[in-house]
Amino acid sequence: MKFKFTDENFEAEVLKSNQLVLVDFYADWCGPCKMLAPTIEVVAEEYKDVVKVGKLNVDESPKTAEKYRVMTIPTLLFIKNGQVLDTVVGVIPKAQITEKLEKLK
Repeated sequence: MKFKFTDENFEAEVLKSNQLVLVDFYADWCGPCKMLAPTIEVVAEEYKDVVKVGKLNVDESPKTAEKYRVMTIPTLLFIKNGQVLDTVVGVIPKAQITEKLEKLK
C-alpha cells in the first residue's frame, strides 16, 4: 500500500490533496478488512496515477475515525478537496469501488 494515513498526516495527505483520495479505515484484527485488503491493493495499483489510495488504522488513529463517524470497519471514504463525496461500509466487490472512482475522479 502506497499511503498510510494517520491522525498526524490526514490533513496534509488527504484533505489538502488536489486529487481524489480513497481512504480505507481498517484494523488488523478485523476479518472483513482482511478480505477487502487485496481488492484495495489492486485498485491502488490500477489507479495510482489518478487516485491516492491509502489505509488508516482505526486503533492507531482514533481521532480521525471518530471525526468521520466511522463506527463499522471496513469503511471506505472517497474524499476530494477536503469533502467526503461518498462512503461505503463493509466489503464490496472491486467493480463497485472502481465504478465509484470513475464517477468521482
